[in-house]
Amino acid sequence: MRVSTRVIIVLAILASLISYAKFNYCVESGWKSPGQYIHACYSDIPALYGERKLDQGVWPYSSGEQSVEYPVLQGIVMWATAGFLPGGFNGYFIGSAVLLALLFIGIALITFRIKPEFSYLLPLAPAAIASLYINWDLWAIITMMLAIYWFDRQKFDISALVLGVSISTKFLPIFLLIPIALIYFRRGELSKLLRYLIISSATFAAINLPIALTTFDGWWRFYSLNFHRGSDWGSVWYALSNVGLDLTHQNYLSVLVLLTGITAFALYFLQTISILKLADIALFVMVIVMAASKVYSPQYVLWLTPLAVIALVDKRDIPIFWFWQGAEFLYHLAIWQHLATVTGARFGLPVVAYSLASLIRIGASIYLVVHLARRQRNSGTFPHQFLLSTGESYP
Repeated sequence: MRVSTRVIIVLAILASLISYAKFNYCVESGWKSPGQYIHACYSDIPALYGERKLDQGVWPYSSGEQSVEYPVLQGIVMWATAGFLPGGFNGYFIGSAVLLALLFIGIALITFRIKPEFSYLLPLAPAAIASLYINWDLWAIITMMLAIYWFDRQKFDISALVLGVSISTKFLPIFLLIPIALIYFRRGELSKLLRYLIISSATFAAINLPIALTTFDGWWRFYSLNFHRGSDWGSVWYALSNVGLDLTHQNYLSVLVLLTGITAFALYFLQTISILKLADIALFVMVIVMAASKVYSPQYVLWLTPLAVIALVDKRDIPIFWFWQGAEFLYHLAIWQHLATVTGARFGLPVVAYSLASLIRIGASIYLVVHLARRQRNSGTFPHQFLLSTGESYP
Protein backbone atom coordinates (compact mmCIF):
# COMPACT_ATOMS: atom_id res chain seq x y z
CA MET A 1 0.00 0.00 0.00
CA ARG A 2 1.12 3.58 -0.58
CA VAL A 3 2.10 5.07 2.75
CA SER A 4 2.10 8.78 3.53
CA THR A 5 1.90 10.93 6.62
CA ARG A 6 -1.84 11.36 6.14
CA VAL A 7 -2.38 7.61 5.83
CA ILE A 8 -0.45 6.98 9.04
CA ILE A 9 -2.39 9.64 10.94
CA VAL A 10 -5.74 8.27 9.76
CA LEU A 11 -4.77 4.68 10.63
CA ALA A 12 -3.48 5.72 14.06
CA ILE A 13 -6.71 7.63 14.80
CA LEU A 14 -8.78 4.62 13.76
CA ALA A 15 -6.65 2.32 15.91
CA SER A 16 -7.10 4.66 18.89
CA LEU A 17 -10.89 4.69 18.42
CA ILE A 18 -11.08 0.91 18.05
CA SER A 19 -9.02 0.51 21.21
CA TYR A 20 -11.31 2.90 23.10
CA ALA A 21 -14.34 0.91 21.95
CA LYS A 22 -12.74 -2.15 23.54
CA PHE A 23 -12.39 -0.34 26.87
CA ASN A 24 -15.81 1.29 26.73
CA TYR A 25 -17.55 -1.62 28.47
CA CYS A 26 -15.49 -0.92 31.59
CA VAL A 27 -16.18 2.82 31.38
CA GLU A 28 -19.91 2.13 31.36
CA SER A 29 -19.87 -0.67 33.96
CA GLY A 30 -17.63 1.09 36.49
CA TRP A 31 -14.52 -1.08 36.20
CA LYS A 32 -15.97 -3.92 38.24
CA SER A 33 -14.49 -7.41 38.51
CA PRO A 34 -14.71 -9.97 37.01
CA GLY A 35 -16.40 -8.04 34.19
CA GLN A 36 -13.34 -5.94 33.42
CA TYR A 37 -11.33 -9.14 32.87
CA ILE A 38 -14.04 -11.06 31.01
CA HIS A 39 -14.32 -8.16 28.53
CA ALA A 40 -10.53 -7.62 28.47
CA CYS A 41 -10.84 -3.93 29.33
CA TYR A 42 -8.90 -3.69 32.59
CA SER A 43 -6.71 -0.58 32.93
CA ASP A 44 -4.25 0.55 35.59
CA ILE A 45 -5.33 4.13 34.97
CA PRO A 46 -8.61 4.12 36.91
CA ALA A 47 -7.35 1.42 39.30
CA LEU A 48 -4.43 3.51 40.55
CA TYR A 49 -6.38 6.76 40.45
CA GLY A 50 -7.96 5.84 43.76
CA GLU A 51 -5.46 3.34 45.16
CA ARG A 52 -2.56 5.82 44.98
CA LYS A 53 -4.75 8.76 46.06
CA LEU A 54 -4.28 10.61 42.80
CA ASP A 55 -7.90 11.69 43.14
CA GLN A 56 -6.91 13.54 46.32
CA GLY A 57 -3.92 15.29 44.77
CA VAL A 58 -1.41 13.43 46.98
CA TRP A 59 2.17 13.73 45.73
CA PRO A 60 2.93 10.28 44.21
CA TYR A 61 6.21 9.75 46.12
CA SER A 62 5.33 11.09 49.54
CA SER A 63 3.64 8.08 51.12
CA GLY A 64 6.29 5.34 51.25
CA GLU A 65 4.67 1.96 50.61
CA GLN A 66 1.65 3.66 49.03
CA SER A 67 3.74 5.62 46.55
CA VAL A 68 3.33 4.90 42.85
CA GLU A 69 5.36 1.95 41.61
CA TYR A 70 6.85 3.81 38.65
CA PRO A 71 9.88 5.99 37.83
CA VAL A 72 9.72 9.72 38.44
CA LEU A 73 8.34 11.16 35.20
CA GLN A 74 5.57 8.59 34.88
CA GLY A 75 4.53 9.29 38.46
CA ILE A 76 4.51 13.01 37.75
CA VAL A 77 2.39 12.43 34.62
CA MET A 78 -0.09 10.42 36.69
CA TRP A 79 -0.25 13.12 39.36
CA ALA A 80 -0.28 16.15 37.06
CA THR A 81 -2.98 14.81 34.74
CA ALA A 82 -5.14 13.94 37.76
CA GLY A 83 -4.96 17.61 38.67
CA PHE A 84 -6.45 19.00 35.47
CA LEU A 85 -8.49 16.17 33.94
CA PRO A 86 -12.20 15.84 34.78
CA GLY A 87 -12.86 14.26 38.17
CA GLY A 88 -13.84 10.66 38.85
CA PHE A 89 -12.51 7.37 37.56
CA ASN A 90 -14.11 7.72 34.15
CA GLY A 91 -13.11 11.33 33.66
CA TYR A 92 -9.51 10.49 34.53
CA PHE A 93 -9.47 7.47 32.23
CA ILE A 94 -11.08 9.24 29.26
CA GLY A 95 -8.79 12.26 29.57
CA SER A 96 -5.73 10.01 29.89
CA ALA A 97 -6.91 7.98 26.89
CA VAL A 98 -7.06 11.14 24.75
CA LEU A 99 -3.50 12.01 25.70
CA LEU A 100 -2.34 8.44 25.04
CA ALA A 101 -4.04 8.47 21.64
CA LEU A 102 -2.11 11.62 20.73
CA LEU A 103 1.11 9.94 21.85
CA PHE A 104 0.30 6.87 19.75
CA ILE A 105 -0.21 9.06 16.70
CA GLY A 106 3.17 10.65 17.41
CA ILE A 107 4.84 7.23 17.74
CA ALA A 108 3.26 6.13 14.46
CA LEU A 109 4.68 9.24 12.74
CA ILE A 110 8.17 8.63 14.17
CA THR A 111 7.95 5.03 12.96
CA PHE A 112 7.01 6.40 9.54
CA ARG A 113 10.12 8.61 9.54
CA ILE A 114 12.35 5.66 10.44
CA LYS A 115 10.79 2.93 8.26
CA PRO A 116 8.15 4.47 5.98
CA GLU A 117 7.54 1.36 3.85
CA PHE A 118 6.33 -0.73 6.82
CA SER A 119 5.04 1.97 9.15
CA TYR A 120 1.40 1.14 8.38
CA LEU A 121 1.86 -2.14 10.30
CA LEU A 122 2.01 -0.36 13.67
CA PRO A 123 -1.54 1.08 13.69
CA LEU A 124 -2.84 -2.20 12.23
CA ALA A 125 -1.20 -4.45 14.82
CA PRO A 126 -4.03 -6.11 16.80
CA ALA A 127 -2.13 -6.72 20.04
CA ALA A 128 -0.94 -3.11 20.12
CA ILE A 129 -4.43 -1.76 19.43
CA ALA A 130 -5.86 -3.91 22.22
CA SER A 131 -3.31 -2.58 24.73
CA LEU A 132 -3.24 1.19 24.14
CA TYR A 133 -5.00 2.25 27.34
CA ILE A 134 -3.82 -0.34 29.87
CA ASN A 135 -1.11 1.89 31.33
CA TRP A 136 0.89 5.07 30.73
CA ASP A 137 3.77 3.36 28.86
CA LEU A 138 3.32 5.39 25.67
CA TRP A 139 4.75 8.43 27.51
CA ALA A 140 8.09 6.60 27.66
CA ILE A 141 7.84 4.83 24.31
CA ILE A 142 7.61 8.06 22.32
CA THR A 143 10.85 9.37 23.83
CA MET A 144 12.54 5.99 23.27
CA MET A 145 11.58 6.14 19.59
CA LEU A 146 12.85 9.71 19.33
CA ALA A 147 16.17 8.63 20.88
CA ILE A 148 16.51 5.90 18.24
CA TYR A 149 15.51 8.28 15.44
CA TRP A 150 18.03 10.96 16.41
CA PHE A 151 20.82 8.47 17.14
CA ASP A 152 20.66 6.97 13.65
CA ARG A 153 20.72 10.50 12.23
CA GLN A 154 23.95 11.29 14.07
CA LYS A 155 22.29 13.74 16.48
CA PHE A 156 23.86 12.03 19.44
CA ASP A 157 23.56 14.72 22.10
CA ILE A 158 19.82 15.18 21.72
CA SER A 159 19.40 11.40 21.47
CA ALA A 160 21.24 10.96 24.76
CA LEU A 161 19.18 13.66 26.44
CA VAL A 162 15.88 12.18 25.26
CA LEU A 163 16.97 8.67 26.27
CA GLY A 164 17.64 10.00 29.78
CA VAL A 165 14.10 11.35 29.80
CA SER A 166 12.74 8.01 28.60
CA ILE A 167 14.61 6.05 31.29
CA SER A 168 13.22 8.45 33.89
CA THR A 169 9.71 7.68 32.64
CA LYS A 170 9.97 3.89 32.37
CA PHE A 171 13.22 2.10 33.13
CA LEU A 172 13.17 -0.31 30.16
CA PRO A 173 14.94 2.02 27.68
CA ILE A 174 18.13 1.79 29.75
CA PHE A 175 18.83 -1.46 27.91
CA LEU A 176 19.23 0.48 24.65
CA LEU A 177 22.59 1.56 26.03
CA ILE A 178 23.85 -1.95 25.21
CA PRO A 179 23.43 -1.73 21.41
CA ILE A 180 24.44 1.94 21.53
CA ALA A 181 27.71 0.98 23.26
CA LEU A 182 28.33 -1.78 20.70
CA ILE A 183 27.75 0.60 17.80
CA TYR A 184 30.24 3.10 19.20
CA PHE A 185 32.70 0.26 19.88
CA ARG A 186 32.48 -0.94 16.29
CA ARG A 187 33.05 2.60 15.07
CA GLY A 188 36.02 3.08 17.37
CA GLU A 189 34.35 6.14 18.90
CA LEU A 190 34.75 5.47 22.60
CA SER A 191 35.02 9.16 23.45
CA LYS A 192 31.61 9.72 21.83
CA LEU A 193 30.23 6.79 23.82
CA LEU A 194 31.49 8.39 27.02
CA ARG A 195 29.88 11.69 26.05
CA TYR A 196 26.58 9.92 25.29
CA LEU A 197 26.63 8.15 28.66
CA ILE A 198 27.44 11.38 30.51
CA ILE A 199 24.58 13.29 28.87
CA SER A 200 22.00 10.54 29.42
CA SER A 201 23.18 9.98 33.01
CA ALA A 202 23.18 13.70 33.78
CA THR A 203 19.65 14.01 32.38
CA PHE A 204 18.50 11.08 34.52
CA ALA A 205 20.18 12.55 37.60
CA ALA A 206 18.72 16.02 37.04
CA ILE A 207 15.22 14.55 36.88
CA ASN A 208 15.57 12.02 39.68
CA LEU A 209 17.76 13.67 42.33
CA PRO A 210 15.20 16.27 43.47
CA ILE A 211 12.70 13.48 44.18
CA ALA A 212 15.23 11.05 45.63
CA LEU A 213 16.62 13.68 48.01
CA THR A 214 13.24 14.89 49.25
CA THR A 215 11.14 11.70 49.31
CA PHE A 216 13.64 8.86 49.07
CA ASP A 217 11.38 6.02 50.26
CA GLY A 218 8.73 6.85 47.68
CA TRP A 219 11.31 7.27 44.93
CA TRP A 220 13.05 3.99 45.84
CA ARG A 221 9.84 1.96 45.92
CA PHE A 222 9.89 1.22 42.18
CA TYR A 223 13.46 -0.05 42.29
CA SER A 224 12.91 -2.03 45.48
CA LEU A 225 9.85 -3.79 44.08
CA ASN A 226 11.74 -4.84 40.96
CA PHE A 227 14.78 -6.02 42.89
CA HIS A 228 12.79 -8.19 45.29
CA ARG A 229 9.78 -9.37 43.28
CA GLY A 230 9.30 -13.04 42.54
CA SER A 231 8.17 -14.52 39.26
CA ASP A 232 4.94 -12.90 38.13
CA TRP A 233 2.32 -12.86 35.38
CA GLY A 234 3.57 -13.44 31.85
CA SER A 235 7.12 -14.47 32.73
CA VAL A 236 8.72 -17.70 31.58
CA TRP A 237 9.43 -18.52 35.22
CA TYR A 238 5.79 -18.18 36.26
CA ALA A 239 4.65 -20.22 33.27
CA LEU A 240 7.16 -23.01 33.87
CA SER A 241 6.22 -23.25 37.53
CA ASN A 242 2.58 -23.72 36.55
CA VAL A 243 3.32 -26.55 34.14
CA GLY A 244 5.34 -28.49 36.70
CA LEU A 245 8.86 -27.06 36.36
CA ASP A 246 9.24 -24.91 39.45
CA LEU A 247 12.83 -23.69 39.28
CA THR A 248 14.57 -22.36 42.38
CA HIS A 249 16.83 -19.31 42.56
CA GLN A 250 14.80 -17.58 39.88
CA ASN A 251 16.39 -14.20 40.55
CA TYR A 252 19.79 -15.61 39.69
CA LEU A 253 18.43 -17.60 36.75
CA SER A 254 16.76 -14.56 35.24
CA VAL A 255 20.03 -12.61 35.45
CA LEU A 256 21.94 -15.56 33.97
CA VAL A 257 19.49 -15.90 31.07
CA LEU A 258 19.63 -12.14 30.48
CA LEU A 259 23.44 -12.11 30.41
CA THR A 260 23.51 -15.15 28.12
CA GLY A 261 21.08 -13.52 25.72
CA ILE A 262 22.95 -10.21 25.71
CA THR A 263 26.23 -12.04 25.10
CA ALA A 264 24.74 -13.91 22.14
CA PHE A 265 23.41 -10.63 20.77
CA ALA A 266 26.81 -8.95 21.17
CA LEU A 267 28.54 -11.80 19.31
CA TYR A 268 25.99 -11.52 16.53
CA PHE A 269 26.45 -7.76 16.24
CA LEU A 270 30.24 -8.00 16.24
CA GLN A 271 30.07 -10.35 13.24
CA THR A 272 28.11 -8.10 10.92
CA ILE A 273 30.05 -6.79 7.94
CA SER A 274 28.39 -3.39 8.08
CA ILE A 275 27.52 -1.67 11.33
CA LEU A 276 23.78 -2.04 11.78
CA LYS A 277 21.67 0.93 12.79
CA LEU A 278 20.13 1.20 16.23
CA ALA A 279 16.70 0.90 14.58
CA ASP A 280 17.73 -2.50 13.19
CA ILE A 281 18.74 -4.05 16.51
CA ALA A 282 16.83 -2.31 19.32
CA LEU A 283 14.13 -5.00 19.09
CA PHE A 284 16.66 -7.77 19.75
CA VAL A 285 17.70 -6.38 23.12
CA MET A 286 14.14 -5.66 24.26
CA VAL A 287 12.97 -9.18 23.38
CA ILE A 288 15.88 -10.68 25.31
CA VAL A 289 15.12 -8.50 28.34
CA MET A 290 11.42 -9.34 28.31
CA ALA A 291 12.02 -13.06 27.76
CA ALA A 292 14.31 -13.20 30.80
CA SER A 293 12.26 -10.85 32.97
CA LYS A 294 10.26 -11.94 36.02
CA VAL A 295 7.12 -10.22 34.69
CA TYR A 296 5.53 -9.41 31.34
CA SER A 297 2.71 -6.90 31.56
CA PRO A 298 0.14 -6.98 28.71
CA GLN A 299 1.03 -3.43 27.59
CA TYR A 300 4.67 -4.39 26.98
CA VAL A 301 3.69 -5.31 23.43
CA LEU A 302 3.48 -1.56 22.84
CA TRP A 303 7.25 -1.37 23.33
CA LEU A 304 7.99 -4.23 20.97
CA THR A 305 5.63 -3.44 18.09
CA PRO A 306 7.24 -0.21 16.78
CA LEU A 307 10.68 -1.77 17.29
CA ALA A 308 9.59 -4.81 15.27
CA VAL A 309 8.30 -2.61 12.46
CA ILE A 310 11.54 -0.65 12.13
CA ALA A 311 13.61 -3.88 12.24
CA LEU A 312 11.89 -5.50 9.24
CA VAL A 313 14.19 -6.05 6.26
CA ASP A 314 11.71 -6.43 3.38
CA LYS A 315 8.23 -7.67 2.49
CA ARG A 316 9.17 -11.29 3.13
CA ASP A 317 9.30 -10.51 6.86
CA ILE A 318 5.68 -9.37 7.07
CA PRO A 319 4.16 -12.88 7.55
CA ILE A 320 6.47 -13.45 10.53
CA PHE A 321 5.43 -10.11 11.96
CA TRP A 322 1.76 -11.14 11.77
CA PHE A 323 2.54 -14.55 13.27
CA TRP A 324 4.21 -12.84 16.24
CA GLN A 325 1.34 -10.37 16.60
CA GLY A 326 -1.06 -13.32 16.62
CA ALA A 327 0.85 -14.89 19.51
CA GLU A 328 0.81 -11.57 21.39
CA PHE A 329 -2.93 -11.20 20.82
CA LEU A 330 -3.46 -14.76 22.05
CA TYR A 331 -1.59 -13.86 25.22
CA HIS A 332 -3.64 -10.68 25.58
CA LEU A 333 -6.83 -12.72 25.61
CA ALA A 334 -5.34 -15.42 27.82
CA ILE A 335 -4.18 -13.16 30.66
CA TRP A 336 -7.58 -11.50 31.06
CA GLN A 337 -9.56 -14.72 30.84
CA HIS A 338 -7.29 -16.30 33.43
CA LEU A 339 -7.65 -13.30 35.74
CA ALA A 340 -11.40 -13.58 35.29
CA THR A 341 -11.28 -17.00 36.95
CA VAL A 342 -9.06 -15.62 39.74
CA THR A 343 -11.63 -12.89 40.48
CA GLY A 344 -14.67 -15.15 40.59
CA ALA A 345 -15.93 -15.57 37.02
CA ARG A 346 -17.87 -18.75 36.32
CA PHE A 347 -15.86 -19.35 33.15
CA GLY A 348 -12.31 -18.52 32.22
CA LEU A 349 -8.91 -19.91 31.37
CA PRO A 350 -7.19 -22.38 33.72
CA VAL A 351 -3.69 -21.56 34.89
CA VAL A 352 -2.02 -24.28 32.79
CA ALA A 353 -3.67 -23.05 29.57
CA TYR A 354 -2.70 -19.48 30.44
CA SER A 355 0.89 -20.58 31.07
CA LEU A 356 1.02 -22.33 27.70
CA ALA A 357 -0.15 -19.11 26.04
CA SER A 358 2.69 -17.30 27.86
CA LEU A 359 5.25 -19.79 26.54
CA ILE A 360 3.84 -19.48 23.01
CA ARG A 361 4.18 -15.69 23.22
CA ILE A 362 7.79 -15.91 24.42
CA GLY A 363 8.65 -18.48 21.77
CA ALA A 364 7.10 -16.35 19.01
CA SER A 365 9.06 -13.25 20.07
CA ILE A 366 12.32 -15.22 20.08
CA TYR A 367 11.45 -16.71 16.69
CA LEU A 368 10.83 -13.20 15.36
CA VAL A 369 14.28 -11.90 16.32
CA VAL A 370 16.05 -15.09 15.17
CA HIS A 371 14.27 -14.78 11.82
CA LEU A 372 15.26 -11.13 11.47
CA ALA A 373 18.87 -11.95 12.38
CA ARG A 374 18.94 -14.58 9.64
CA ARG A 375 17.36 -12.17 7.17
CA GLN A 376 20.05 -9.60 7.93
CA ARG A 377 22.66 -12.28 7.33
CA ASN A 378 21.09 -13.34 4.04
CA SER A 379 20.74 -9.72 2.90
CA GLY A 380 24.51 -9.33 2.92
CA THR A 381 25.17 -7.67 6.28
CA PHE A 382 26.66 -10.76 7.91
CA PRO A 383 30.04 -12.43 7.24
CA HIS A 384 30.48 -16.17 6.91
CA GLN A 385 33.01 -16.32 9.75
CA PHE A 386 33.51 -14.59 13.06
CA LEU A 387 35.53 -11.40 12.82
CA LEU A 388 37.54 -12.33 15.87
CA SER A 389 38.49 -15.71 14.38
CA THR A 390 39.55 -14.34 10.96
CA GLY A 391 41.23 -11.17 12.08
CA GLU A 392 39.64 -9.35 9.16
CA SER A 393 38.33 -5.83 9.50
CA TYR A 394 35.26 -4.37 7.90
CA PRO A 395 34.11 -0.79 7.40
